[in-house]
Amino acid sequence: MFDFNDPILETAARFVINTLAMIILVFGMYYRRYRDKELAAAASMFNVFAFSVLTILSTVQFSLAAGFGLFAILALFSLRSEQIGKIEISYFFGSIAIAVICSVTGTSLVFVMLISLFVLLSAWVIDHPKMLQSSHSARITLDSIEAHILSDPETLTRELSKRLGVNVLNFQITELNYVNDLARLNIFYNVEREKK
Repeated sequence: MFDFNDPILETAARFVINTLAMIILVFGMYYRRYRDKELAAAASMFNVFAFSVLTILSTVQFSLAAGFGLFAILALFSLRSEQIGKIEISYFFGSIAIAVICSVTGTSLVFVMLISLFVLLSAWVIDHPKMLQSSHSARITLDSIEAHILSDPETLTRELSKRLGVNVLNFQITELNYVNDLARLNIFYNVEREKK
């Protein structure tokens, strides 16, 4: 039916596998759970661009180590431009990893599909909401900043717990704006159940 010895057909098949796996990872898992349109779009575009570059590099005399070096530089460049959370980095890296898996020639299409399926299944299980039910996360904006609280993480944790009515376990300050007196934070919390 199809002659996958033809490099154009093989590249097209690899691109289809890459695109389907990326859509499942980025939109089927990440976007459905976290609703971050900006990161979903960035991870998707980066996947397509990385696939294209790595496909070209794999057809010319270019070592695999040099390709991974380029991959690492591009990943660091894009991730250093804005502070993002660990889960976002993981999904972003997953999107890039799928592009690398699918674009490296010398592996059979069946092997590429199996590895992609393994990556997707692992991500689905590890980040499934029922795996870590005990804590939740939220992004919040504080409309007033007291400098002495920012320098004392324990006091800020207590203050956040009091303001929000939940048990704040941890927080990450993502932005401070002293001009407008605003702070943006990612908080991790659990809801304490009432004792009977």
